[in-house]
Amino acid sequence: MTRKTLWITGMATPVLIAALVLLAGSPSVRASDQAAAASAAVKIDNFVFGPQTITVPVGTTVTWTNSDDIPHTSVSTDGVFKSKVLDTDEKFSYTFTKPGTYPYYCTIHPKMTGKVVVQ
Repeated sequence: MTRKTLWITGMATPVLIAALVLLAGSPSVRASDQAAAASAAVKIDNFVFGPQTITVPVGTTVTWTNSDDIPHTSVSTDGVFKSKVLDTDEKFSYTFTKPGTYPYYCTIHPKMTGKVVVQ
């Protein structure tokens, strides 16, 4: 072997190792690796909560949006959450941190009911 061949061969191993390290990357947390906060939506329209029953994982934020022409509320029957009176296009959000079943209703129209099931 010539001197030039030895130099190229000798340099190939460190260069190859450096390339593999760069390709493999270092262990780091990127924004795309982090779990996004879960969210779910309930639409209030025509005197109905839709969907009437929604099942979500723990940590989910549920947002109620009043799409009706008249005011409504979203109030837990167990006192866990309580919205203000929502006019058209207003929203109310609540984050569920514990598993369970959370029935709710509209205090203005008590026959309007719904349920959030948190697993």
